[in-house]
Amino acid sequence: MAAKKNISIYLLAFFLFAGGVGFMMWSALSENATYHLNVAEAVEIPAEKLKSARLFGVADGDIVKPANGLGASFTLRDLEKPQHAIYVNYKGALPDTFEKGAEVIVEGRMDGNAFTAKTLMTKCPSKYEKSSREKV
Repeated sequence: MAAKKNISIYLLAFFLFAGGVGFMMWSALSENATYHLNVAEAVEIPAEKLKSARLFGVADGDIVKPANGLGASFTLRDLEKPQHAIYVNYKGALPDTFEKGAEVIVEGRMDGNAFTAKTLMTKCPSKYEKSSREKV
C-alpha cells in the first residue's frame, strides 16, 4: 500500500514538472516573443509582423525632444549599413548619454512607418574601452 502511494506522488511530481517545462517552451515560442534585430534586419520585416522587437543602432542627428524633456523622436541608423534607418518615437526619461552618434537599444513595436519604443537604453563606450593605464 505504501509503495502505491509513493508511485502516485512521483507521477504527480513528474506531470507537474512536464507541465511546467511545456508551458515555458510554449511561452518562449509564442507570437509574443521579442525579436533582437539590427536596423537593417528590421527594415526588411513587414511592419505587421514586427509586433515586439529590440533594435540596435546609432542615433542620427535629427533628435527632437519635447518641451517637457521626456522622450525623443529620432532616426535610428544601422551600425554597419547606415543607409538603413527607422524613425523612432519614445516617451519617457532619456539616459544622460543619449545624444547624436550614441549607440542605442530600443524595445517596442512598429506603428505604421515609425517604431514606437517603450524602453530606450544607450551603450556607454567608456565602460567597454580599455584604460590607457591598464597593462595588456
